[in-house]
Amino acid sequence: MQHRSATRSDALGNAITAPAEGIIEAFDNALHELQCYRGDPVATIDGALAVAPDFAMGHVLRGYLHLLGTEPAGFAVAAASLEQARRSPANDRERAHGRALGHLVNSEWRAAARVLEDIAIEHPRDILALQVGHLVDFYTGESRMLRDRIARAMPHWSADMPGYHALLGMHAFGLEETGLYARAEDSGRKAVELEPADAWAWHAVAHCMEMQGRADDGIRWLRADTAAWSDDSFFAVHNWWHLALFHLEREDTGAVLDLFDGPIHGGRSGMILDLIDACALLWRLHLLGIPLGDRWQAVADALEPHAGAGNYAFNDAHAMMAFVCAERSDAIRTLLETQAGRAREVGDNAGFIDAVGAPVTRAVLAFGAGDYAESVRLLRPVRNRAARFGGSHAQRDLLDLTLIEAALRDGQRALGRALIAERLDLKPDSPANRSRLARTQVEVRRAA
Repeated sequence: MQHRSATRSDALGNAITAPAEGIIEAFDNALHELQCYRGDPVATIDGALAVAPDFAMGHVLRGYLHLLGTEPAGFAVAAASLEQARRSPANDRERAHGRALGHLVNSEWRAAARVLEDIAIEHPRDILALQVGHLVDFYTGESRMLRDRIARAMPHWSADMPGYHALLGMHAFGLEETGLYARAEDSGRKAVELEPADAWAWHAVAHCMEMQGRADDGIRWLRADTAAWSDDSFFAVHNWWHLALFHLEREDTGAVLDLFDGPIHGGRSGMILDLIDACALLWRLHLLGIPLGDRWQAVADALEPHAGAGNYAFNDAHAMMAFVCAERSDAIRTLLETQAGRAREVGDNAGFIDAVGAPVTRAVLAFGAGDYAESVRLLRPVRNRAARFGGSHAQRDLLDLTLIEAALRDGQRALGRALIAERLDLKPDSPANRSRLARTQVEVRRAA
């Protein structure tokens, strides 16, 4: 059924081209679901588009939703949504969103970030431009923009506006990634007070505690109300992963394995981001020599169909961990060949691969083959530029942990002790770091 489009306003006063008020309400509902990482915003916006197939921003939102999870299959869906958006009536702001979506479809992450930046400068209450831009900053490792993109908009918002909790939660994460932990935690807690279901804000506070080595505080924070951030949440696995990291810092591997077998991978989620969390946790345990049984096999089974995707270097590095530990030689070969081909293509992912992704992927492969010297050689120059292939400080810490373990296994004890000293300087009360240091001292005495 076709409707005559009219210019109306969304809940924040942005002009929006839509055929009926009800469509805008559905759009706002989908935005709220995205802000909380809760429910099914795709189904919500699909319902609106079934009623109004010429709703430009509905198609744009649908395209964003299929790209922001880095799912390989999402590109075709987003491209189709983009074409529908381009054929629908739209104003200048909405057409700018279409340009941003087009850049993302072409893996032009930084160009999309700039378009979204310009939209938010002109329309600081465009919560979609702010949130998609924030996530693009995360995927490209732009920690300063994670903070400043949101800070620019803050003067135009107030606590009584819908979505203000999301603004606080995003600002909290940006503040945390730039080392402003006290302000970040305060902002994140305020966001949760406003909207207890805001999973991103819960996660931002958890990051603050992770970076400061406050494992006990982190466990108390996340266990205080697990239902608030996990029920009906498509971000739940990542927050369970954060809880597992706190237990791992306390060397409580039993609790870590229980979390892995339960909410982290017990449901066998096939979402790429959930599988990346599974890999990241198992690899940490693998570095510690913890017996893992057949857990790697289940994760590798889910990732193997994506071995030839090559759409995001950060994902490839984690998939290699699963393929190495599950001994999937065909998947390893496919991943390496695909990555080499992607590195020759146009788009930002080629740069992610060249700067960080390819060395890390090869370092993981070398580690799995017992060539620890090669793993050290590949990781040392990468660790200080690792943000170039995205992720958070907490996620990229896996590279440092791998480098430490490779150095120790290769007999490079001085390097290992130096790297552990870095960690102890930041987290002096960490049982895990103290155990690493004690291990080097034992090995030095044995060698003497």
